[in-house]
Amino acid sequence: MVKAQYEGYSADVPVKYLREQFGNTNVYAQNAKSLLTKATGFISAYDFTLNPYRGCQYGCSYCYAAAFSPNSKMRQDWGGWVIFKQNAAEVLEKELNQWAKTHPDQPPRIYMSSVTDPYQPLESQQQLTRSLLEVMLRYRPILVIQTRSPIITRDIDYLQRFKHLRINMSIPTGSESVRKDFEPRSPSIQARLNAVAKIRQGIDSSKGFIPKLSITITPLLPTLPKDETAFIDKLALCDRIVIQDFHISSNRSLMAGTRQEAEAIKQKYAWWYEQPSYERFKQKLITQLPNIEIKEGKEGFGYE
Repeated sequence: MVKAQYEGYSADVPVKYLREQFGNTNVYAQNAKSLLTKATGFISAYDFTLNPYRGCQYGCSYCYAAAFSPNSKMRQDWGGWVIFKQNAAEVLEKELNQWAKTHPDQPPRIYMSSVTDPYQPLESQQQLTRSLLEVMLRYRPILVIQTRSPIITRDIDYLQRFKHLRINMSIPTGSESVRKDFEPRSPSIQARLNAVAKIRQGIDSSKGFIPKLSITITPLLPTLPKDETAFIDKLALCDRIVIQDFHISSNRSLMAGTRQEAEAIKQKYAWWYEQPSYERFKQKLITQLPNIEIKEGKEGFGYE
């Protein structure tokens, strides 16, 4: 099967042309044949994964999803391009309608998203994720949304209408200097904490359903000693914390693993990685937050 050639990432004549630039991001549009992908492996507890976009503007140094880039040049420029699925709402409507016909008494379990951020900056313009929420509301799925973006608060009016919803906010470190090293394009730690607080405080239980709220510290990045206690205290606004170490490194195409970019940055924090910091941090979470559910790895990504 011939790989699609994207303008700017191919020496050959491209078949996918650049639609626009959103800031420093190359944006492409294409029609999707399907939106729902059978969930396997790490998130096999779900029926489907749902990714409104391909690629991610946040371009985090450690992100395993770079392995699924269309070609090696785009993998190297992870964060510099995004493909949005312009017919996503129409396709999702058809797929969920088919599910409802064959599973009339079983709501689908959907994880959004596994290899992109559904609320990356482009979403503020395209509102693609919002259109998918509108479709899903008609089918009442069990839904988990994974993001690191405060843009999610824009959709509180829709979120409060889902009876079965968990929101996972990714916050891998409590230190801004560490965040800027590992994921410089992502929102600040405080902005993410503020978003979780806004969701928790902005939904009136008499007018809607209050979602389950997780903070995913995945992968667990260093937190400077001076920031640690205060950071953990701030996590008390959720009902679950998920921690996980780095994925095994891999340079192979289509093999999910921690990118070499992150492995290089880790050398700056040798003091953290040369000690049993993971176990120590986990125990501090348990001690400091006795009323919060602490889960590790795969177990923490379920809806319940």
